[in-house]
Amino acid sequence: MNRLLRVSLLLFALMTTAAQAKTPVARGTGGAAATVSEQATRSAIAILDQGGNAVDAAVAAAATLGVTDPFSCGIGGGGFMVVYLAKDRRVITIDHRETAPAATLPTLFIEDGKEMDFDTAVASGLSVGVPGTVRGWHEALQRYGTMSLAQVLAPAITVAEDGFTVDANFSSLVSQNERKFNRFPATAALYLRDGRAIAPGTLLRNPDLARTYRLLADGGVDAFYAGPLARAIVDTVNRPPSAPGISVRGSRMTLADLANYEARLRLPVHSTYRGYDLYGMALPSSGGVTVFEALNILEGYDLKTLPREQVEHLYLEASRLAFADRDAYLADPEYVDAPVAGLLSKDYAARRRASINVDQATPGSVAAGDPYPFQQDPSRPLRPASRALQPERAHTTHLTVSDRDGNVVAYTFTIEDWGGSGMVVPGYGFLLNNELTDFDFTAPHPNIPEAGKRPRSSMTPTIALKDGKPAFSIGSPGGSTIITTVLQTIVNYVDLGLPMDQAIDAPRLSQRNGAATDVEPGFVGSAQAKALAGMGQRWSDQAAEIGAANALVFNADGTVTAVSEGHRHGVGSALVQTPSR
Repeated sequence: MNRLLRVSLLLFALMTTAAQAKTPVARGTGGAAATVSEQATRSAIAILDQGGNAVDAAVAAAATLGVTDPFSCGIGGGGFMVVYLAKDRRVITIDHRETAPAATLPTLFIEDGKEMDFDTAVASGLSVGVPGTVRGWHEALQRYGTMSLAQVLAPAITVAEDGFTVDANFSSLVSQNERKFNRFPATAALYLRDGRAIAPGTLLRNPDLARTYRLLADGGVDAFYAGPLARAIVDTVNRPPSAPGISVRGSRMTLADLANYEARLRLPVHSTYRGYDLYGMALPSSGGVTVFEALNILEGYDLKTLPREQVEHLYLEASRLAFADRDAYLADPEYVDAPVAGLLSKDYAARRRASINVDQATPGSVAAGDPYPFQQDPSRPLRPASRALQPERAHTTHLTVSDRDGNVVAYTFTIEDWGGSGMVVPGYGFLLNNELTDFDFTAPHPNIPEAGKRPRSSMTPTIALKDGKPAFSIGSPGGSTIITTVLQTIVNYVDLGLPMDQAIDAPRLSQRNGAATDVEPGFVGSAQAKALAGMGQRWSDQAAEIGAANALVFNADGTVTAVSEGHRHGVGSALVQTPSR
């Protein structure tokens, strides 16, 4: 172990022993970080304090989240990173979304002529895409970081070795997945005790993951995509090590699939909204395009002059229209020529806006629009038929970091379902994703499974600039509700004028082109709900928390405010290097 790594471990160990209260809002100078995990946020600040930049700190926080928030993210999955480079005054993005193995066919999830049961597909080798996270970290650090992978993994290694105290939220997530985790002995051994969820207050260590991180620290990216670790991933996916009497479908992933995996550096998707320049992730993430289309629709209304219930009504209707287009057109751009320019056209937004009744909700789903004339495309592709939204589990994580030089990272990454496929790679301590269930199961559709293809995502890491300088960043987990969480938070902050912490904590409404809108517990029956119901809005029967957002706000006085969840997901963690007094 080199001297710098030893120093990093010592500094982090000392820092984590300090009795500091977890807080979801912090304001001050220097760098800042917000995540759902106190340990992860402290990892980011520790790296910033050692002279690392925002990219270094983001990878450190992400690695720690792989320990403390393992059911949402980790090196067995993939994600999207949006980075503002202050020196160059530009935004870059890194796509390290998982890919389908080369043997994948469009009929991947078709069995006996019918779509496979969704939960059966999730807890199987068939659902596992080639992981992209480690390759993404490597690209980010090599191109834009200042530290080595070994240095930024040091805080996470300490947490994995020394352990952390399981809270009620962590235990609850395990409890919800007892059936899935009991199918796989390596997973059960790590997260269950006698077949039941690990109890709150338990000190949870993950020495296997610590060893895996050390393997990456010593061998770099090649230690993941070749050699014994790569073989263990392939063996787990193809021959899932399941409990006695449990049959689990395997896949046909190969070592070549891992060795050939590449991250993509893509141009960000860009739009404007009420004086802000918004930058997000391009396809195969549908988040940026969908949020920006909905904002373009809303820009035609003077929302600041309207009562809150009408603003929220218009937000729901704009989201409905944007989701219709999302589902019809968006997929991996290396396989589908999606009409992104048309979807982001202000004139197309005006066409879509004209279909909204400002006083009355649409009673059900709407058809996709026709964006092709708005991008001067001479072709006239076949128009897709309306169809039900493909299931997309609501479990991911988002973090955001800035540094004293003005660099900003908004990073969303995932293993998809709570606990992904449910399979821990034996001896290595991390869960594998079930990302391929983000494909549409039945053709024809732009988002059907194909060899090497990246399934469409809803992840929406977003950075907003004003007058050429960072104004805020925002992102969230939540499957397809990520899009509505980011959209509603921007509306709350920009149009309703709420401070960012209130914009995040406000009750969330998620309309994704369905007959009813998803809401959170306690919303139905409120005055807000009754006012919207009076305009014809309808609520889903089951209420659940929506998202777990994290944001940064860059204030006019040169300070930065880091904001995490004030009540969702067990409360988030926000820190700055030098707090304001």
